[in-house]
Amino acid sequence: MSKEVFLDLGRQPIANKFVSTEEDSNNEYFFDLQAQFDPETKLVSLANFVDPPKLFNEDYPYRAGASPATREHFKKAAQIVGRYLKQGTKVLEIGSNDGSFIGCFDSDIAVAVEPCGNFAKETRNNGYDTYDAFWDGDLAETILSNNGPQQVVYSANCMCHIPDIQGAFAAVEKVLDTDGVFVFEDPNALFMLLRNSYDQIYDEHAHIFSLIALEKLLANVDMHIVKVDVMENVHGGSCRVYAAKCGSSHWKPGSFNAPPLLEFEKQHGMNGIEPYIKFGDRVSHSKQLLRKTLSGFKEEGKKIVSAGATSKSTVVFNYCDIGPDLIEYITDTTPEKIGKLSPGKHIPICHEKEHLDDTVDVAFLGAWNFKDRIMDKHSDKDYLWVTHVPEVQVI
Repeated sequence: MSKEVFLDLGRQPIANKFVSTEEDSNNEYFFDLQAQFDPETKLVSLANFVDPPKLFNEDYPYRAGASPATREHFKKAAQIVGRYLKQGTKVLEIGSNDGSFIGCFDSDIAVAVEPCGNFAKETRNNGYDTYDAFWDGDLAETILSNNGPQQVVYSANCMCHIPDIQGAFAAVEKVLDTDGVFVFEDPNALFMLLRNSYDQIYDEHAHIFSLIALEKLLANVDMHIVKVDVMENVHGGSCRVYAAKCGSSHWKPGSFNAPPLLEFEKQHGMNGIEPYIKFGDRVSHSKQLLRKTLSGFKEEGKKIVSAGATSKSTVVFNYCDIGPDLIEYITDTTPEKIGKLSPGKHIPICHEKEHLDDTVDVAFLGAWNFKDRIMDKHSDKDYLWVTHVPEVQVI
């Protein structure tokens, strides 16, 4: 059966590639951003993958450790995952970024994989055995030869980035110890549908996983889910999935009792394309309403800015055709982004501390998944906050 496109978000730039003011914006890379459903695997994927080196390279700007909440998340994750380590065993992280997770372990038991050269250099300089390469079967073979089988393989918001996801899971199975555990965190498709968060779909997210699809994909490499942690407030709604080989002590036939989330997926008809088609219709309506809302404020002479220079906001602004004519600037705290222009729409990015001030009338929540933190931080300001999740509304 052929894959079916259910959402077209139009021509999009690389969501995390912020444009220097000196650069010729005419050279900016664009692609057609469409999401499709595979009736065989039940997997949601991009119809057109962007070549990974265009996305993940030595200029990659997203730093996990820049957020205190994210640092704390990885600290807790390391404590949880560490329980599966045995004396003399090792932990491998796929997509280690700036080392926020792997740095919680002694360097003599930890191995990092990070294709972004800037971050690979950091973890290597901190004493960690780091492979500056993309995850695949050949790399797994190299790590197995150099470092031996891994007791724990961990990945956060990385497996969904890999176009050949079946090959990626096969590579994990290859490097994982017979009694090891594979733990990975990624956004979940049910939360995307329930929250109308279409900005979860962008170039880096080659796939949006459902548990329904993951069961099938893992079974294809003789691995099975043994546990699921549902994290409603992480990256807009994620799952931490624990998987093991069939021969592992962590898995026995029938040992995985389907969690409520899996049942909810089935109840929402996510074995088929129908809920995704309805989602696409809601997204089209959201686009029209967001432009109408922001245009109304502009006509009233209000100053409108956006809080958070995120991949999510890149998708929203390009899909909804929102540029400097509506959003005066975007505020952020990431040094690599400040002073640049947003991808595609070229909205200036300014430091939050200096520009999210009393002159602002309306602030769009570009980082809506941190809504409570952002609004609490600026509770002394008399802003009108605008979000598009789960629907366009003024707070």
